[in-house]
Formats: sequence, structure tokens, C-alpha cells
Amino acid sequence: MSPRPFRLRKISNPPVVSGFKPYGHKKDSGRSDSIFLHLEEYEALRLCDFKMLNHKQASVYMAVSRPTLTRIYSRARQKVAEALVLGKQIIIEGGKVYFDSEWFSCKACGCNFNNPDKPEEIKECPLCKSMNISNYVQDNEPEQY
Repeated sequence: MSPRPFRLRKISNPPVVSGFKPYGHKKDSGRSDSIFLHLEEYEALRLCDFKMLNHKQASVYMAVSRPTLTRIYSRARQKVAEALVLGKQIIIEGGKVYFDSEWFSCKACGCNFNNPDKPEEIKECPLCKSMNISNYVQDNEPEQY
């Protein structure tokens, strides 16, 4: 029996820093060790602890089940606790994720593209430079009544 297919985790915003280093470490043992916090673990911490969402709400944001979110969140808290207690560096990277962003469609050339830099507004097609663009609508989305 084959394992269940892996579902990518949706990340709303990438972290503003790529990690943290301990300050004032008195011992040399363990100083070179690093803890790798995956992006989905960072997102679980951000949603549950910073945004104060419950696990069900956070799981909807990340497009995973509630038990999966709880496992991700538990791993993240364990890693952060280990880094704090043992004075290890935290590096935020990796994981099987996709970033949530808005998609657009060019009416001139038919190109579909997204906006990775959310603060900057999309004004033209990156391919043909046409200003005739609109929000992308997927054809096979079910209609909501």
C-alpha cells in the first residue's frame, strides 16, 4: 500500500529574518549546532502564537488538516525550546511549501503570472508589457450559489 500523497503547506508571508543567533553564550559546547525551523513550522508558530488563532483556524490558512497543523506546531515549539535551552542558532528555511499570492492574466498575450512582491502593485504584463491585465480566474472552479 502506497503512502498518502503529501500536501504542500500554504505560507501567507515569508519570515522577515532568516534566523536567530544566541547572544552572550558562556559555553563553547553546542555553539556551532543549529536548529533548522522549516517554513511551515514558522507559519504554524506565527498563526497560533502571534496571530492567536486556534488550531482549526490556522489549519484552514495553511490548507492542511487540524491534526497535521498540531503536529507541525508541536515540532516547531520543540525546536524553539531546544534552541533556547541549549543556546543553539535557529535557521528558518526549507520545507515543502507554496506561497500565497495573487495571480493575474494578460488579455493581450494570455500569460498568467503572480505578484511575489505584495507591496508593489502589478501594472503591466512581465512578458509583453501590456497594461491590459485582470485578476486570474480558474476555469474549473466550482460555482458557489
